[in-house]
Amino acid sequence: MAAKWIELVTGSLEQKKQYKQAKARLDALPEPYLAVATAFNRYLMYYGGVTEGDTMVQMFTDFADLWERAAVDGTPVSEIVGEDPVEFAESFAQAYGGKRWIDKERDRLNKAIDKAKEAES
Repeated sequence: MAAKWIELVTGSLEQKKQYKQAKARLDALPEPYLAVATAFNRYLMYYGGVTEGDTMVQMFTDFADLWERAAVDGTPVSEIVGEDPVEFAESFAQAYGGKRWIDKERDRLNKAIDKAKEAES
């Protein structure tokens, strides 16, 4: 019973557990993959803005899979991220649908503009 109350306030405990597992997998990577995955993880947390827990967990699980596979295969970091690491990160995040915090703000902006236009008429 208490877990349901906690989840109501904090979100799914299972999703938090899955995210922590993916994060632990990233933390176990050898260098230089660890440094790069850590930097991308931080960027994705800011840029991704995903508000749906299932989507976020899937994104970070897939992200851990990608870097673990690269480390095992010895794939150079530059082969994975290409010439533009920011483009790589943003394309990776955009591949995962779902609502993002910015969607709510875009909606607010559009409504404010529509209201202002109506007032001008």
